[in-house]
Amino acid sequence: MEIYLDNAATTALDPEVIEAILPFLTNHYANPSSAHGAGRRVKEAVDRARRTVAHLLGAAPEEIYFTAGATEGINLALSGAIQAYDLSHVITSRIEHKAVLQTLKRHEKEGDIETSFVKLDERGNVDLYHLENLLRANPRTLIALMHGNNEIGNLTDIHAIGVLARRYNAVFFTDTTQTMGKAHFDLQEADIDFLVGSAHKFHGPKGAGFVYINQKHHLKPLIYGGGQERGQRGGTENVVGIVGLAKALDVAYRNLEANRNKVSKLKQYLVSKLAISGIEGICYNGESKSTENSVANVLSVSFPCLSTGSLVAKLDQVGIQVSGGSACQGGGASHVIQALACEADKENVRFSFSKFNTFEELDLVVDAITRIYESDPVVSTQAGWKKIASWA
Repeated sequence: MEIYLDNAATTALDPEVIEAILPFLTNHYANPSSAHGAGRRVKEAVDRARRTVAHLLGAAPEEIYFTAGATEGINLALSGAIQAYDLSHVITSRIEHKAVLQTLKRHEKEGDIETSFVKLDERGNVDLYHLENLLRANPRTLIALMHGNNEIGNLTDIHAIGVLARRYNAVFFTDTTQTMGKAHFDLQEADIDFLVGSAHKFHGPKGAGFVYINQKHHLKPLIYGGGQERGQRGGTENVVGIVGLAKALDVAYRNLEANRNKVSKLKQYLVSKLAISGIEGICYNGESKSTENSVANVLSVSFPCLSTGSLVAKLDQVGIQVSGGSACQGGGASHVIQALACEADKENVRFSFSKFNTFEELDLVVDAITRIYESDPVVSTQAGWKKIASWA
């Protein structure tokens, strides 16, 4: 049995994406910078992909720059904006991706910036009143707040943040790695200066991403070389990745509502099954249990500690792939979980779904989890354990 529930980490290639990229793995292998016919045909494929992404997001093609993924895009957007506009203050949160936090930490260590952290409530939601106070005190600043959290799924109101950014003449960057291909974006209407996306989060290939740079802005490049990406990112383009990214985003937008409804129902189904599993002490991190306030495909659950090892490892042993972190055997919870109000002595498991998952798989997952807890010599004898099933 193999059940993959780690789709926030990466996703399987969509069959339509595989079909789209195969020609560029075989016949169309020329360098898009080459002046000959073969090179021009490949360059047109890159340009067509750029137009596709731009059209889907309500952007202009010249606002889309391809990268090797979201981490590079985050570094480009943050470092590029700080240097291009000589910004000395950044507002972020303590539950951003490490690509954001470590990039800002480097700039702070080098004396480029001062960083302020916006307050979060006990579920990890941004305090917009505190954000406005920070902006009022630091009107020309860079805001770096993600749209959907990669660990707990919390959705941030990027529309409201964009309005505040305009009001206080701030620059707004948002990491949409977990929501791109799962939520609709209209960048003509949004007050967003920079955002990033990564193909492998929405059934495209790894090693391909993009940065949206609003046309009224510019960034200082991180990578210099042959002038590719209109001088913004040197290096021969990853044509296979770029073509696959555009196709994956096109497929995702075509089926956006159907896929969102399906993964939302999968999340609700798993919550309902865990509620009758007999396992006491389960809690849900952040807003991940919510169908309105979190990314539809992410569910972060804190389980009681086992006495015999890690739940994530035990699930892996029976072919169920999830991710998480445990404070049970002396390990440390992630920086995201540490910022929340959930109990510290829990094992945190992130289940993340895709359109390829089924309800039958979730039945098997809950069955496996319940077996693991029933067989644990300490947990199974604790008061409150409810044995609700008989095993063949």
